Amino acid sequence: MLVPVWKAGKYTSAPGLSCPGCGAVIAQPGSEISMQQMRPSDGESRRPGSEGFFLPDFCAAPAVFFAVLLAELIVLLHVLVLGPLGAFSWQALATGSLFLQWNTLLSMALLCRLRPRLLHLGTLPATASCLAVVATVVALSSAIVYYNFPLLMAPGESSLSFLLRNVLVALVLAAIALRYAYLQRRVALQQRSELQLRLDALQARIRPHFLFNTLNSIASLIAIQPDRAEQAVEDVAELFRAALKDEGRDSTLDEEWHLCELYLELEGLRLGERLQVQWEMDDALRSQKIPALLLQPLVENAVYHGIAQRPEGGTVRIAAARDGARLCVVVENPLAEQPAGQVGSGQRMALDNIRQRLDARFGREGTLLAERQGERFVARLCLPLLAPEGAP
Repeated sequence: MLVPVWKAGKYTSAPGLSCPGCGAVIAQPGSEISMQQMRPSDGESRRPGSEGFFLPDFCAAPAVFFAVLLAELIVLLHVLVLGPLGAFSWQALATGSLFLQWNTLLSMALLCRLRPRLLHLGTLPATASCLAVVATVVALSSAIVYYNFPLLMAPGESSLSFLLRNVLVALVLAAIALRYAYLQRRVALQQRSELQLRLDALQARIRPHFLFNTLNSIASLIAIQPDRAEQAVEDVAELFRAALKDEGRDSTLDEEWHLCELYLELEGLRLGERLQVQWEMDDALRSQKIPALLLQPLVENAVYHGIAQRPEGGTVRIAAARDGARLCVVVENPLAEQPAGQVGSGQRMALDNIRQRLDARFGREGTLLAERQGERFVARLCLPLLAPEGAP
């Protein structure tokens, strides 16, 4: 395969290279909560008012598992406080587990069926409805146990006392669980809101000096090369249009490739022959979906911290290849004179910002490794392959 090599606005050809080592790309994800963990399920997100709804999905296996586990721990704690450890009552554990698990599973089954209706209620009505369901289930279960299994009752305890005691305990535990779910949802929404604001700022971020330098270069071309100046203005408009578009929309690798070409064409107005670019991409990957404006900051980083700092300039290599079920993109540039292993603060900030975007979207499946290899700085970005538009 032949791939284009760009030199000061002109294209030639060079032998295509693969993306070796992409499978070994490892990067530590950020500590912020992942957007995938906070995103509601597809069915839930389509329901009106479900975005801020605090009740968990009672039909989900994890919710059922943790409810059963919590109920069993409560029974175990109750039996342990009844007497010394040597007099541990397995019968009390068995009967208590049966009673509490029955009430837990029955309450969750009813709330699972009622949850679509609860979505349309506010926080207080939904909470009251959940508590009413729990109280009703426990009251009926307590009545059944009292009249059918009298040997399990404490001596002299009346039916009303037994029923009220169980209902009050169930209401307290249910209220604590609902409060925890509410606070957890509030924290998740707040984290997602803060993260989304940060992602919006990162995605729309293009250094002001780039705009100023480009405008100065265009101004100098107007008198001597008006056609090229006009094309440069159109390129700037297209680049900023991409930076300001809807952040929730994915782009394609071909579109991101084109944005990098536009950016490098504009930088070429300032750097001239000092900037050379080598492109390597499998044509089969052009329709692959990736987050918008993900590659341009890496390319800008390579130009600003590499080529622009060297009087003789150099070559930026940009390669994209498939590695199993992942897409890997490599951006490398020659290093400016600096101590070995040192990375500029602006360069490190740009790489950290990209890592945060990857972690917010893909969690541990999105990685970025940046390191010095000899006299070149290499950044490898890998993310899961996403289905193209219109794919089943």
